[in-house]
Amino acid sequence: MSQKISSPQFASLVILGAVWGFSEAALGLGLQRCAAVASGSIMTAVAFLFIAAGWVLVRRVTGVVLMVALVTLIKLFDAQLLSLPLRHGAVANPIFAFWTEALAFLVIFALLKESLLKKRYGQAALGGTAALFAANLFPLVRFASGIPACVVPGTAYPLSLYYLPFAVGLSLVTVPIGFWLGERLSATEAQHEAFVRGKAYRYLVSPAVLVICLLIIAAIRLSG
Repeated sequence: MSQKISSPQFASLVILGAVWGFSEAALGLGLQRCAAVASGSIMTAVAFLFIAAGWVLVRRVTGVVLMVALVTLIKLFDAQLLSLPLRHGAVANPIFAFWTEALAFLVIFALLKESLLKKRYGQAALGGTAALFAANLFPLVRFASGIPACVVPGTAYPLSLYYLPFAVGLSLVTVPIGFWLGERLSATEAQHEAFVRGKAYRYLVSPAVLVICLLIIAAIRLSG
């Protein structure tokens, strides 16, 4: 399969990545501190929703990589607004999580049968298994960033494992939703092919969504 992404697909990925980045900032519960209770597990499930939608939309590994790269840049923008360095637990660790979630999704997707992935229950199995994989990978973040994963207060037990049932349970739902969203977006693009392939979508609509999301994040951070 060719890994080349068309201009309309790239524009759609920018929109998905922008909304994902905005949701990450909105659900972050304060970038300055470590993840609180099950917030990290909730964000894992949300991440899988967007990763699944992006995959269905372009069917390219490079598409997922580009979307995660955009979310990473949005996280760095968010950190800059709060004057936080890259080597901060609330910056480097979530970025590590984005990439492990993408890796987990792609690995589990490759291992499951194509016929199973066409069924909603198969997509749910993908979500639950990918969440399980990603949560167990996350404690390795200290080797990548030098910053340990957040732990349950008074213990050395990582929050990603303590709240693993939340991540798995929610991902059983969000991944099928992501597949559905990707399918609906693909159908909409097919119905409005002329507009999607036009310059207005690529050079106006897509960038506008990204800018609006960044402006909202800036307004929230600067007013806080």
